[in-house]
Amino acid sequence: MASTLFDLSGKTAIVTGTSRGLGQYMARALARAGADLVITSRTAASLADFQKEVESLGRRAVPVELDVRNYDSIQRMAEAAYAPYGKIDILVNNAGCNVRRPAIDVSWDDWNLVLETNLRGTFFVSQAIAKVMIPRRYGRIVNIGSVTSVFGYAGIGPYCASRGGVKQLTMSLADDWGPHGITVNCLAPGWFKTKQNEVLYRNKEWVEYLVDRIPLKRPGQPSDLDGTVVFLASDASEYITGQTLLVDGGISTGATKATVSK
Repeated sequence: MASTLFDLSGKTAIVTGTSRGLGQYMARALARAGADLVITSRTAASLADFQKEVESLGRRAVPVELDVRNYDSIQRMAEAAYAPYGKIDILVNNAGCNVRRPAIDVSWDDWNLVLETNLRGTFFVSQAIAKVMIPRRYGRIVNIGSVTSVFGYAGIGPYCASRGGVKQLTMSLADDWGPHGITVNCLAPGWFKTKQNEVLYRNKEWVEYLVDRIPLKRPGQPSDLDGTVVFLASDASEYITGQTLLVDGGISTGATKATVSK
């Protein structure tokens, strides 16, 4: 049994926001574990290269346009994702964005962009896909949160609010859909270098400060998420729901260098 717990053969997974970044890495991990994919982006053309890569692994990859800020786009995506497979087993809500700005300078539009993408989008994509999971009494929903789901940082107020909301939403949906055989969990990465935050990593002093606060003494690498996303998508996690699993090298322990005097 142990050899099959993490096997996703015969499963179908949607991963939103797979034109680049961590979304591609997580989708790749699911494909390597045996899942066929639906990959999404706001523009289908941006998915062409990744589709070919997934297919080179021997898995199917159906590209679908999706704007998570648009309700009709979400409904069209759900229909297009279901059509080629006749089922959806796994959903990874990865699509997200950020605006870095002091709180005093955050605009109304900044707030709406981040919250509509990260929080409202996660809810309505989950709702659309749960509608096809419920009749089969099976589903694995993985919401992508962040260390900011449990910590707050200056300069990213809307982002922290959205990721904290994703954590709470995860617990609510887990309670709502658990009786239908659907688990809902939150995968919360710590500090990983992505397109959204790469500007920070150009600052050597900031990177040194960050690494000093991480017990494992390095930022995350995309491959560090592989095992966790497969675990939460697989039958190995069938009795786990409503949880936020931090993959953060231990930064959420609040550890810093300290001199202890006797």
